[in-house]
Amino acid sequence: MPPKPTVLAFDTSAAHCAAALLSGGEITARVDEMARGQAEHLMPMLEEMLAAKGLHWSDLTALGVGIGPGNFTGIRISVSAARGLALGLGIPAVGVSGFDTRAHGLPRPVSVAIPAPRERLYIQHITHADASPPALIPVAEAPSDLVPEPAAETLITHMVQIAAHRASASTPRPAPLYVRAADAAPARDAPPVILPS
Repeated sequence: MPPKPTVLAFDTSAAHCAAALLSGGEITARVDEMARGQAEHLMPMLEEMLAAKGLHWSDLTALGVGIGPGNFTGIRISVSAARGLALGLGIPAVGVSGFDTRAHGLPRPVSVAIPAPRERLYIQHITHADASPPALIPVAEAPSDLVPEPAAETLITHMVQIAAHRASASTPRPAPLYVRAADAAPARDAPPVILPS
């Protein structure tokens, strides 16, 4: 019988640092609410979770990471951390979307939504075989059969379960899931003139 996986999943796509550790068949979850500072908070938080179970980075068999949709900077923080850790540890990193965590364990077909800025929702319809492309809609246009928004601790618990199930040696590198364009505007100043030498 193969040993039970030890998987660490984390997400910073919203106003929190969330992580879950699957070890010995048990899941420990932690959600630290924060509007900013996730980049500085994430790695110490993960190290604390491992140390609390007497584990080291080298004990991990896979990683799970939230790929969005959500906050652009937050998504990049998690995905970059997961890619670097996976490369350094020689283990797979599984990208898990917020849609997957919300639909986990629910009968299909199902429609799931994620809160978005400016009174909008990211939405996706998931069937037995596939899923529609994610869309951004006004809250007023949301279908009546949407799944209620689960607690952040439930979502990160789902993420580590999905990552443990999907992890394999051939797992592709996680990539951010962006549904809308970034809010950042290009610089208004003209670029500097380069003088001939």
